Amino acid sequence: MASLPRIQAGDPALRSRHLLGLPEDVGADEVEVLAISRFAQARWEDSDVVPQPRGIMGPMTAALGIRAVGSSTTPARTLRLARLSSLTGPYRVEAEDAVSLGLPTTSTLAYVLVAPRERGEKPYPGGDRDGLKRAFPEGMPIREEERVLQWLVAAARRLGGSVRIGEHGTVLTPDVDSAIDLTVLSDAWLEPAEALAVVQSVQARARLSEATGTWTGPQRGAGRDAAGRPGWVAEAGGRGLSAALDRYGVDDEAERQRLMDEASAFDELMIAVPPVPEAYGVLVDLGHDGMLSVEAGVETTLPPLMRDLAWTQDGVVAYRVHWEPQFIEELEAERPSFEHRVARSRAAPLVQAVARAVHGAIGGEIADEADFLVDPEDV
Repeated sequence: MASLPRIQAGDPALRSRHLLGLPEDVGADEVEVLAISRFAQARWEDSDVVPQPRGIMGPMTAALGIRAVGSSTTPARTLRLARLSSLTGPYRVEAEDAVSLGLPTTSTLAYVLVAPRERGEKPYPGGDRDGLKRAFPEGMPIREEERVLQWLVAAARRLGGSVRIGEHGTVLTPDVDSAIDLTVLSDAWLEPAEALAVVQSVQARARLSEATGTWTGPQRGAGRDAAGRPGWVAEAGGRGLSAALDRYGVDDEAERQRLMDEASAFDELMIAVPPVPEAYGVLVDLGHDGMLSVEAGVETTLPPLMRDLAWTQDGVVAYRVHWEPQFIEELEAERPSFEHRVARSRAAPLVQAVARAVHGAIGGEIADEADFLVDPEDV
């Protein structure tokens, strides 16, 4: 069986590049599919020139410095991602190479990213689930470098790999369990009651997301109702409404009444003949584990792999199965708390079960949070 060329961990040029490290069971075709899922023009580039590792190594021909690749070695290939960015590999990673590069010992394959260096401002405070803020403290990647790096991290998460940042050698190993949301993409529309029944077949506590009350107007003592109050009595809710009325309000009482009557008539019409919903939600209260929602609505941005499918040409509906923990900021934490991870582990099977049920009812495709398609049998 042909072997892969070994990565040259000591090459300074290599260490300045971003790397994707993967387990040995990940095939090049899997990397290609993930690339096409994000970059519509992704393709393998055929070349007559075999990429050669740099540095002193054998075997060598009689001419000093001319490297020969034996027939038992499979040359690395280049996968074009974008106009200025490409991914070359796979390369074989030995244990000492992984240690030298700081990659996990499970990384036995590697791909080298060639991309433009495009940096913007320093990272803002806040969540950093992917670790990119930690990896780029002087300035975050922007434009094409940002897009390909985000894909690289998403691919590592999907394939159980790691990303080595060329700048400082920072290694990012995204948690494969950190992104559990799923989206069912279909050309079929489920009415709210139908979707509720589907979700209730998995979780009986599911309910439609509806307003718990109705707005009855400004609170007493606010706006015009505040006129005539003693000067030492503060306006209910602050001066915001009064200030807006002073600047933009209608002073003529008859005209104001006409506008109010017109608004009331429109409200009555909408209540009597409600418009067809364009989006809705189904909620499941998970108690201490947070909340699960199914958000249905028209999807206008499809993964590249789906754009040319016949059934997507007349419109696609997205049913997003989303888990929200009690402390939402933990969703964007690179290393969330133990309690969050426990709640997530309990919510993940429910997310998958709901996605399976929705897909079973309407068909279509299932995508993960990175818009990579998922085989329904694997959900």
